[in-house]
Order: sequence, then structure tokens, then C-alpha cells
Amino acid sequence: VGWLGGRGFSALPPPQVMLPDIVGTDGSSCRASPCAGMSRIGGSTDDCRLVMEQNASEWCAFVRSTPDCQDDDGFLNYLDDAFCAFSPSLLPLPITLFACWLLYLFLVLGVTADKYFCPNLSAISTSLKLSHNVAGVTFLAFGNGAPDVFSAVAAFSDPRTAGLAIGALFGAGVFVTTVVAGGISLVKPFTAASRPFLRDIIFYILAVFLTFYLLYLGRIKLGESLGYLGLYIFYVLVVVVSTWIYKRRKMQGLSTSILGEPRLLPDSEDVPNTFYNSCESAEEYMPLIAYHETTAQILLHSLNPLDLRKWRRKPWHWRLFKIMKIPIEVVLLLTVPVVDPDKEDRNWKRPLNCLHVITSPLVCILTFKSGKYGLYRIDEIFPVWTVVVLIGAVLAVIVFFTSKNEEAPKYHFIFSFMGFLVSALWISAAATEVVQLLRTFGVDRTSTR
Repeated sequence: VGWLGGRGFSALPPPQVMLPDIVGTDGSSCRASPCAGMSRIGGSTDDCRLVMEQNASEWCAFVRSTPDCQDDDGFLNYLDDAFCAFSPSLLPLPITLFACWLLYLFLVLGVTADKYFCPNLSAISTSLKLSHNVAGVTFLAFGNGAPDVFSAVAAFSDPRTAGLAIGALFGAGVFVTTVVAGGISLVKPFTAASRPFLRDIIFYILAVFLTFYLLYLGRIKLGESLGYLGLYIFYVLVVVVSTWIYKRRKMQGLSTSILGEPRLLPDSEDVPNTFYNSCESAEEYMPLIAYHETTAQILLHSLNPLDLRKWRRKPWHWRLFKIMKIPIEVVLLLTVPVVDPDKEDRNWKRPLNCLHVITSPLVCILTFKSGKYGLYRIDEIFPVWTVVVLIGAVLAVIVFFTSKNEEAPKYHFIFSFMGFLVSALWISAAATEVVQLLRTFGVDRTSTR
């Protein structure tokens, strides 16, 4: 009425709106939705955080009937489990279990990115013959930031958790530039290259300023989004051109040094002896008589995530942490192929890689969109995952009969792309669960007030 009154319509009577009665938890009623403690079971506009304002006996019904409480993106409905699977007096128990599961999901993200995602990205960059600088700002940068990237995508996919994305990205950036850089400087001091470091800092400041400007405006359009991508593409081009100029000047310097005095190599004492120590320790465990493992032995050894030589030397807390990682490492070994260019056989395990041809596509369809497409039935008879298993089995047979145990085939590099895709989907699934758990904690947090 006030808005209309400012434009000459003050004589109009206020409209009569009939609001339905809303029954409160104390038996009273009112006609306004903001009433405290109102029980509106089945309301379509309710905020899920209002569940704690209901009676304890109504928590489960409220969660199951309120659309805002439904979690369709994750594999588990944590709100339904917390408020329906346990009695109201045991609410701290599921919160504690979810907190432990959240910590384990962080462990899953770290193990997947460190041992599977980044090595495959390194193998892809090696196969494409990219320089270290170009690979560092493209594939490896994406590998290091994969958990943050997938967490942000999962957070932005739901308007209720979109606020987590900005805080998580900037929090990760501040953590890396302060704690990580400062910790590395304390443990092992190093000298940074001045010009590349200055280049990276300038682009980082530009990206932060652009984000601050958009947050100040309170909106983002297609042009600003393309501006982010354009800034990154320009950054990659600058790195590529800088690398080309550096190599050209280096070649010119080498050509002039050949005509002048030869440069002396550093003394052997200045060369770190870690490589020689690692070779000696590896030769210590080499068998005196060479033998060839059978296919079954190769499969069993490749599925063993525990190195007994390390286990004997490590302290008890390392062993405890390793025991916690063994379940996820076994699952990842069964589903994610890894190509290691630094190894002589490039980590080729013939029976395990044949198994990956079956399990990797199966993981892809079961983790994408929480397995909705994998469980879809063709003509209401055959599930999609059975068709994928059959196709994968045929391809596995082809790979087995066209390769050898002792030598990697020419098409082995394809497994690096497969491992990259599967590990990315594992990280995406874990990041989605993390976002859903954080949202659950946001709802359950009101119970402690």
C-alpha cells in the first residue's frame, strides 16, 4: 500500500487476503507464516532449517514432506537418516557419525587426487609432449585444484549451497598462499624464479580483483563469465610464449658457449645422492634369479595396497593411517588405471588393466548423477549397467589377447585418459557428498542452540 501510495493510489483500500490457519506447536493458531514454532507439514515454501522448531515427533514427517529437505544429488539422504533412522534423543549420534564420514571423504579426495588423478594427468601431458611450464598451468593445475573445482561445481548446482563455493575457493587460495607456501619455506627453503613468480602473482591479483568487483556489483552475467575464461586463456598463452622465448634464448646461449670455453660440470659431492640411494635400496630387494610372474600372481600383487618393506620401517601412527586408507585404495585400484611414465613398464599390469576395461565404465555410469542413468532400464528389462558390463567384457578379452604381461601395448596411453575420467568422477562424487553433509550440518546446527 505504501508503495502504491507514493504514486497517487493511497485511496485504494488494502486488498483482503485470506490466509489459512496455521496451527502452532502449543495449540494456538495464527494467519501469518512467520509465527514462531508453526508446524506446516507439507508446505512447499518451508525452509528445511525450521525442522528444529517443530515438535520432536514431527521431525521425520517434516523432513520427508518438505521439498527443501530433499537431497537428490547425493547417494545418501543424510537429513532423512538423521531425523528418521534415529530417535530424537539420539540425534548427536548421527551427527557424530556424519562428522567421521566427512573426514573420511576428505581422505578420499586426497588419495584420489594424489595417487590417481595427478599421475594420469602427468602421463597425458607426457604423451602430448607438453613442457613442464605448460603442463603445470593446465593439466597439473587442474589436477591440484580438482577437489576444489568439483566441490564448487557441486555447491553451485544447488542454490541452497551456492554460498559455500565462493568461501571455499577463496579459503583454499588463502590457505595455499599462506600456510602451504610458508610451511614449505620453513621445511625446505628455496629460491623462486623471479619473472615467472611475478607473472603468476600479477594474474592472481587480476583474478581476485575481478571477483571482488563482481561481488561488489552483486551480479554476474555472461560477459563476466567469459571474462574469467578469457583471463585464464590469456594466462596460458603468456606462459607458452614465455617458455618459447626462454628456450630460444637458452639455445642461443648454448650455441655461443660451444664456441667459447666449455662449462665445467658440478662436483659429484654437490649432486644429491637420493637417486643413488633409491637405486641401491631397490637393488637390495631384487631377486638373484630372474623369474616371470604368472597372470594370477600379477593380479594379486597389483591389488595389494600394502608394501611390507615400508610397513616394517614406519611408526605406529603411519600404520594406523594406512589401515584407514586401505579400503578406498583397494576400491581405486580395482576401478582406476594409472599410467606412470617414470616406470620402466609404465605401470602396465595386464590382468588388472583388463579388469579396468570392465570396472571403469561401470564406475562412470554409477557415479554420474548418483547412478540415475546406470540404473535406467532399457525397454523396462535390461539395466544400462548390464549392457556396459557386457561391452566392457568383450573389450577386456580383446585387450588380453592383444597384449603381453612383460610389455605394455602401444595403446597403453589410452588408459591414462580412462584413469583421468574415472578419478575425476570419483572426486566429483565425493565432493557432492561433502557438500550435502555440510548442508546437513547447517540444518542440525540449530539443535545445539
